[in-house]
Formats: sequence, C-alpha cells, structure tokens
Amino acid sequence: MHVAIIGNGISGITAARLLRKESDCDITVISSETPYFFSRTALMYVYMGQMKFEHTQPYENTFWEKNRIHLVHDRVDSVDFGHKNLQLQSGKNLNYDKLLIATGSKSNKFNWPGENLKGVQGLYSKQDLDLLEDNTHKFNTKKSEQRVRNAVIVGGGLIGVELAEMLVSRNIAVSFLVRENRFWGNVLPKEESTLITNHLTKHGIRVKLNTELEAILPDESGRVKEIRTTQGETISCEFVGLTPGVSPNIDFLKPSDLAIKRGIVVNRKLETNIPDVFAAGDCVQFSEPPTGRKEIEQVWYTGRMMGEVAAKNMLGKETEYSPGPWFNSAKLFDIEYQTYGTVPNEPKEGQEQFYWENSDSEKCIKVVFEKSTDTFIGINSLGIRLRHECFDAWLRQGRTVDYVMTHFRDALFDPELFKDEAPLIIKKFNSDMKRVIKPLKFNWKRIKI
Repeated sequence: MHVAIIGNGISGITAARLLRKESDCDITVISSETPYFFSRTALMYVYMGQMKFEHTQPYENTFWEKNRIHLVHDRVDSVDFGHKNLQLQSGKNLNYDKLLIATGSKSNKFNWPGENLKGVQGLYSKQDLDLLEDNTHKFNTKKSEQRVRNAVIVGGGLIGVELAEMLVSRNIAVSFLVRENRFWGNVLPKEESTLITNHLTKHGIRVKLNTELEAILPDESGRVKEIRTTQGETISCEFVGLTPGVSPNIDFLKPSDLAIKRGIVVNRKLETNIPDVFAAGDCVQFSEPPTGRKEIEQVWYTGRMMGEVAAKNMLGKETEYSPGPWFNSAKLFDIEYQTYGTVPNEPKEGQEQFYWENSDSEKCIKVVFEKSTDTFIGINSLGIRLRHECFDAWLRQGRTVDYVMTHFRDALFDPELFKDEAPLIIKKFNSDMKRVIKPLKFNWKRIKI
C-alpha cells in the first residue's frame, strides 16, 4: 500500500511516523513549504535571534531515509480522486492507494486596498518568516535608504501578539488595531483581556481598540507609507502585519468532489466523503465534533492527535477522535496563558465565576462552575503555570469547585522560588464565594491519576 500525505506539519508527520511504526507501507510526504518538518511555534524565536532555523527541526535530516519516509519538496496543484493521482507543480504525477490531506492553515485577507503592497504581509509559514526578514530590513526609497521604524498590526489574536513581540525585539514601534472593544474579545473575558492589554502597553505597544483598517496607502516607490482607519485616522508606518486569524488552506481542492464547507468535512475517524481519502489538522471541519469541542480546531496538540487517529484508520484500526476536555496555552510577551475546560468570554446564566488578580496585575485566575451543582467547568490562568494532568482529570471526573480549590496546590507548576499565590487565591475565593476551603499541601502522589 502506498500512502501519500499532503503537508509536512505536525498532523502529516505524526501520521507518517505512526504508519511506519505500525506497518510496512510505502509513505510519501509532499510539502512545498520546506523540505523537512519543523516546529512552527518556534519561528518567532528565529527572527528574534534566540535560535537558528535548523534548531526548529526535531529530527536529523537522515531520519527520513532511515525510516523509509520519502519526502517530496513540491506543490500539489490538483488531485484526481477518481484515478487516485496527484498532479504536482513540477509536472510530475504521483499515484496513491490512500491519501491524507494535512495542508494546515493560511493567513486571512479581506481585500483591503493596498494589502499586496511591499511591506505588507501575514505570518504563518516559513516563507512568511523569510519575507518578514526582507520587509523589516533597510529599504531604499527614491530619495534615500531607510529602516523600518513604525509598524501596524491588524487583528488582535495570538499571532498578532507574537508578531508584535518579534518587531519590538528589533526596536520597531508597534500600533495594534483591534476592531473589538477589547483585545481577543471573542476568547478572553473582560478582566483577562484588560490585563493583557495593559501588559502590551507596558511593552510599548499602542493598542487601539474599536479600530478597523480601511486602506493601506503606498509611497512613490510602491511601499506602504501609512494606513487609514475607518474612523479616518492615518498612521504612518513602513510595515503592516495582517493577522486577523487563519483559515483552512484548501483552495486547490475546491473544484472537486471533496465535501468542503469552511474546511474539509470529516467524521470522527477523519474520513472524508471520498473512499481512501482522509484529512487531519487545521484544514478539517468535523461534521459532528466531539462533545465540548469546535468544528474547526487549529492548535498544535489537536493536529498531533488527528494525525494519530487518521493513521490508525488508514491501517484499518478503527479509532475515533476523542481529545477530551478543551485546553490551550500560549505566551503573551512575559505572561503565560493557559485555559482548561470552558471559560466563556461573557458570563452565562446558571454559571458562577471567581476571579483573582495579583497586586501587580501580572497574574490572574478565573474559575467557572455551575451554580446549582458546584461542578467545576473551566479555568483561565495568566502568569501562573498549571499542571495539565490535574485539570484534565478533574474535568473528566466532574469534580466540584470546592474539590478543585482544596487541591489547588497540586496543580501549581511554577518554577522553584516563584511566589506561592495559593493562600491569597483561596482567601479571596472563601471571601467572595462564602466558603471555608482549607487548601491541602502539595502531594505528588495525588496528581498521578
């Protein structure tokens, strides 16, 4: 059996490795982005000079030949599903017995005037990183050589914050346009959003809420010189980062019989509507998502899980995608963000919320639970590291909020010598929620669930 995999991101490579571990099939991975798999989340540190690009590759280049995984650095232009054939940009054709589509995401654009000018780009791929180096380097105008001093970022999400940190590391002043009334308002509740906004401001980011991009305007050489907002304000800049989210990278598949909505439609086994064709990762949309999960989930660990599930089903080992309770994590400049379970961005009827924030407004915790049963629903943490295994287990077990707060110290995962915030958190919880919780001391045996 020959398995072809389009895309060498975490989903495609996870599938390839499991296929090799559990079978002797022929495996071909095709990618136009890079010859070898790399850690996408590490790209920002390459730009910031903290590592080299080769350091983002988890495997030595000889790994692939040793494991008989054939890598093809090429672009798939189209797929003939009826004849099980891939047409490549190089003019070559590749036949397959089973196909996995794991093409990831692409940066969103909204047809803004000037979005294709020199000095304007998104941030997702290795090519975007290379373009960023070029776009933020010194450039020539008709009159003189200049360097990029001012940048505008459009879109208030995680990629936007990453790009802001990258630019600030090069002493480039950043204005951040957020069309909502708070940063990342479709995800974060008001208190957490305010804390992050203030933190960005401390790092010199000019956060402009309720502000939308209207047009990007060029200089006489065709490079961006300023942007105009829908309120009529102009902001001078030599670089514009477009980071209003991502969408499934599936344009080349749309004129086909493959079922597509926003993403490639799959069932819980990652099967598409076409026999022997599977899809995994950022590019998929579940017809019936698992309980508590979304139709499209574009985070690293879900991509890895989907790659495993797809590979098993390609080998005939029926397996359903079952990722368990939602969780995610990120780093926003100096603040680490974690979320487990469900924390709505607006309070919901029938739910109770507890919020604690430290005196420096650099750390906070929000706990959500059912009013009627005290069942723990979810938690947001900013600036305090939490153990995944604890909250994953407590959510699966349906623990009460009193149980979670009593055992809260078991979930703390901050490095040694960090301040233990548990006493202050529990004290405020008892005061706000009219409880008498006595937190237990940390016990490693308890968290080995």
